[in-house]
Amino acid sequence: MSEIPAYKNQALSFEERAKDLVSRMTLEEKVTQMLHSAPAIPRLDLPSYNWWNEALHGVARAGVATVFPQAIGMAATFDEDLLYKTADIISTEGRAKYHENQRKSDHGIYKGLTFWSPNINIFRDPRWGRGHETYGEDPYLTGRLGVAFIKGIQGNDKKYLKAAACAKHFAVHSGPESERHSFNAVVSKKDLRETYLPAFKEAVQEADVEAVMGAYNRTNDEPCCGSRMLLKEILREEWGFKGHVTSDCWAIKDFHEHHMVTRTAPESVALAVNSGCDLNCGNMYINLLIAHKEGLVSEEVIDQSVTRLMTTRMKLGMFDDPENVSYAHTPYEVNSCKEHLDFALDMAKKSLVLLKNEKGMLPLDKNKLNSIAVIGPNADSRTALEGNYCGTANRYTTIVEGIQDAVGENTRVYYAQGCHLYKDRVQGLGESKDRFAEAIAVAERADVVVMCLGLDATIEGEEGDVSNEYASGDKLHLNLPGNQQELLEAVHKTGKPIILVLLSGSALAVTWADQNIPSIIQAWYPGAQGGKAVASLIFGEYSPSGRLPVTFYKSTEELPDFCDYSMKNRTYRYMETEALYPFGYGLSYTKFEYGEIQIGKDQISIGENLECSIEIKNIGNWASDEIVQLYMKDIEASVEVPRWQLRGIKRIHLAPGKETEVCFTLTPRMMALIDNDGKTVLEPGMFEVYIGGSQPDERSLKLTGNDVSKAAFELIGNAAELEY
Repeated sequence: MSEIPAYKNQALSFEERAKDLVSRMTLEEKVTQMLHSAPAIPRLDLPSYNWWNEALHGVARAGVATVFPQAIGMAATFDEDLLYKTADIISTEGRAKYHENQRKSDHGIYKGLTFWSPNINIFRDPRWGRGHETYGEDPYLTGRLGVAFIKGIQGNDKKYLKAAACAKHFAVHSGPESERHSFNAVVSKKDLRETYLPAFKEAVQEADVEAVMGAYNRTNDEPCCGSRMLLKEILREEWGFKGHVTSDCWAIKDFHEHHMVTRTAPESVALAVNSGCDLNCGNMYINLLIAHKEGLVSEEVIDQSVTRLMTTRMKLGMFDDPENVSYAHTPYEVNSCKEHLDFALDMAKKSLVLLKNEKGMLPLDKNKLNSIAVIGPNADSRTALEGNYCGTANRYTTIVEGIQDAVGENTRVYYAQGCHLYKDRVQGLGESKDRFAEAIAVAERADVVVMCLGLDATIEGEEGDVSNEYASGDKLHLNLPGNQQELLEAVHKTGKPIILVLLSGSALAVTWADQNIPSIIQAWYPGAQGGKAVASLIFGEYSPSGRLPVTFYKSTEELPDFCDYSMKNRTYRYMETEALYPFGYGLSYTKFEYGEIQIGKDQISIGENLECSIEIKNIGNWASDEIVQLYMKDIEASVEVPRWQLRGIKRIHLAPGKETEVCFTLTPRMMALIDNDGKTVLEPGMFEVYIGGSQPDERSLKLTGNDVSKAAFELIGNAAELEY
């Protein structure tokens, strides 16, 4: 009996087995394994594998799967546990689909277990088309939700990965989409370490993410997929990353075609591989054979990359007896099952943000309504439910369908599209505003109007994925597109009460609506069952709890230059103007009362943790979730620091009259500042702590009518530099 080769010996470590497997490959075979569509090597019993798979808010582009709210909507829950459970469901369905596809010999794209999610870039500018793929504008929130999502994707087995997550796009990446293949993001050491890198560091060091994807752009002159600073010095040497790095798709050819940092394809692939980019989404790495022949890259460096890739496949159990792989028996039937759909609906409900509710207009009593008019280009739109990078649902419920299903037979539900999402007419041969008359007619006949406006992923998204009159997926402005604003004003003139439902993945400057419309709901792209969730909120089946993970600005004009990556006057942490709706804001149907903050000590030494707690009571009439937020401010910093920044989140649920205590731990890292040299420094001085249901800014306090509790403590001792 012949001896089993080491790479098939399940008693050895994955790394040992991967090295043995790679040692048996020819150079040509090694290079082919560095392409996202890696061919089989039959003589080694190595099956083909396609590394390109998506799972941003559900298993994507691979047929039927549970479609959760878009990432920005999930971020509005401010809830790590919900993100973990969502990702756990996604990886369960990914496993179910993968094994069934393997049984059918389908090794195609989007059918694997290496998911290129989550997107943990910072949504620094509301015009960026891909911002809805992220968890918003705040580094702390992005880090907490990103870590939870990665852990849910990768599972908790002691030996095998459930699936492999990928933190993207590393790093300093947030538009403009139209220039991403040539753009140079110039960023200070302070902004890099304070804003753009923290979530990636946590993904690597806390969540042990298996993969990292490089961005298209350059950062401080280096293309991200060939950046010595990002991939070698920070990711591998400083943070100790052990997994593999993949390029964004066709990003390597940008080196010589658009960034002009290399002259030829062999030079580009050599720069990428020598910098630590192991996998090429695309086909440029075929040029590694030429690069090796020209002496630009050694076989040892290629071996290192292929070994990392084979190690990931080993961790996923792809070379082992299925009986020994804990996830290999996931039944196909769990895919899009009732339990998963119920959870996705709950996630959708918790993602909705109530922005305005004048005189308690909501919730509506559906038993007292004779007729409702549902109007707008997003009222009956499946596209507006989905977002981008989505799967296919078993069933969709649009907003008008959700309302139709929720009311009784005796309530008439009128529907009118009103206008196209962004064109001036619905019918190609029609006149401008060809659906206005119908919209006004149904509004006149209704007791109340639900206007469904906003955007969808066909007009905000990724360059190349969208075809629009705007800016390659980005937004040129924050206004409602096309004739939507005019439609809203025309329906408003009927005098009927209006509930405005905004479906978008980003902030819109709805200043007129804020002044004139009594109730406004931000629904994001709420997933396949979004219509059910919105109807449930409107008719009071639950109390809303979502919070904004991004700032809603009053106008486009107040924004800094889109191409400027400085954080000056950006996001709630540094903005100089008053927000329309601030980060962290959202209304409820009940009211919560916060007690005084109890701080462990008024004075602590540099390097100590600080415990703080607060009592919270539901003094309203509704059982409801509440998102408790802790912000901290360094009031004696030696450099410019955020005016305050999020440092704690907790979701609680309280029945009317009930109260609970919520506790937080503030660590030295939370108290530290990033100086102008990018160093992490703990400085002595006074700090303020705020705990409430929102930020402590004046606009939030005015909108909510609730105070935020405040306390202070002093940090004493000598200044100390921390490890970043």
